[in-house]
Amino acid sequence: MRAIVLSAGQGKRLLPLTATEPKCLLPVDGNSTVLDLQLEAMARCGIEMATVVVGFGAESVDRFLAGRRFGDMRVETLYNPFFSISDNLATCWMAREAMAGDFVLLNGDTLFEDALLQRVIASPPAPIAVTIDRKDEYDADDMKVKLDPEGRLGAIGKTLPLSTVDGEAIGMILFRNSGPKAYREALERAIRQPESMRNWYLAVVNEMAQKMPVETVCIEGCWWAEIDCQEDLDAVRGHFL
Repeated sequence: MRAIVLSAGQGKRLLPLTATEPKCLLPVDGNSTVLDLQLEAMARCGIEMATVVVGFGAESVDRFLAGRRFGDMRVETLYNPFFSISDNLATCWMAREAMAGDFVLLNGDTLFEDALLQRVIASPPAPIAVTIDRKDEYDADDMKVKLDPEGRLGAIGKTLPLSTVDGEAIGMILFRNSGPKAYREALERAIRQPESMRNWYLAVVNEMAQKMPVETVCIEGCWWAEIDCQEDLDAVRGHFL
C-alpha cells in the first residue's frame, strides 16, 4: 500500500506563519510537524511507501525529510512546478505515475488518529472508497457529500444544497484493484480541460461517481482535523496538549 500526500500549497490563510515555510511543516505537537504526524501514523498502519507532492517550500520539505525515518516506510518527494497557479487537481495529476497500485490519497493538512486510517484500509474491497464523517451542521467550507440509497457516493462538493447533505469528505480516498487505473485515466481527461488549473481532485471523483460505483467509508467517532486557518491550528495544538 502506498500513500500520496498533496502538500504543494503554501497555506496563505495561515500567514504570516507560512510566509517562508509550507503549512505541512508547522509544528502542532511540540516540535512534531503536520507532516511528521501524518507519516508516523501511516508507518504504524503498514503503509510501505509515501509520496509527498511538494511545491511551495519544496527545498525545506526535502531538508526536513532527509534527517528523518518513519519505521520501514520509504518516503519520496515529487515536485509540482505549477503550485503557484494551480489547485490540487494539478498537484494530484503530477503524482499519476505513483498510482500504479493500491494507494491512499490524502490532503497535506489533514491529521488523523491511527484508528481512522486502519478503518479505511480494513474497509471492504472497492475500486474507490471516499472517507466521510457526519456532524450536525455543515458550513460553506466543508466538502459535502450526498449518498445514494445504498450508501455510495452520489455527489461531492462544497456547494451541495444543505438539504441533500449526508456527510463530509475528510480528504482521504482509498483506491484499490481497478480504481487506480480508472482514476489515472480520469485525471488525464480532466487536466486537458480549460478549468483544470482551478479545480480540485475531488471534482474528478464526483464525475466518476456519475458513471461507476464509488463506495464510502464512515469514520464517525474517530479523531481527525483539517488545518486551514489559525483557529484550526489552535484547536489541533490544544488537542495534543
